[in-house]
Amino acid sequence: MSQEPVHPLDLDLYRPNVGVVVFHPDGRVWLGKRSDARPPHDWQFPQGGVDPGEDWAQAARRELHEETGIRSVSPLGETEGWITYDFPPEVLAGPMRKRGFKGQKQKWFAVRFEGEDSEVDLDAHPPKEFDRWKWADWDEVLDLVVPFKRDAYVQVLAAFAHLRSA
Repeated sequence: MSQEPVHPLDLDLYRPNVGVVVFHPDGRVWLGKRSDARPPHDWQFPQGGVDPGEDWAQAARRELHEETGIRSVSPLGETEGWITYDFPPEVLAGPMRKRGFKGQKQKWFAVRFEGEDSEVDLDAHPPKEFDRWKWADWDEVLDLVVPFKRDAYVQVLAAFAHLRSA
């Protein structure tokens, strides 16, 4: 019995991106409710593009601050290799189509929050990405994220599961 050959992803078709999982000292994680999404799948971790020549960790810190206002963190870990997802048709019909991207390739970082909740400022850098935020239980994350990102989040949660009580 022959199998269909597995074709590797053409990673050049995926936009370079970083994501950040912010751990509260009690093990919960930071989630933001996207300003441009509809419930119930409208929450996500901070994430964003990498500028040309920008270091991955530097991009993660920048995106975290721009989207959340958070600066008081210490590094816990990062993923190996790429975690990818494809954009759904409605996203491909927008600006990503013009830029030629099929989806995103991501490197994820885990950080421990060391500040006060008052540090969170969703208006830190326009345009506003999130209109609400919360500390979420680990087990509720997959039920809140948009379905097209769910497989990527499964991989991220698996990569950082050991940090829940770190």
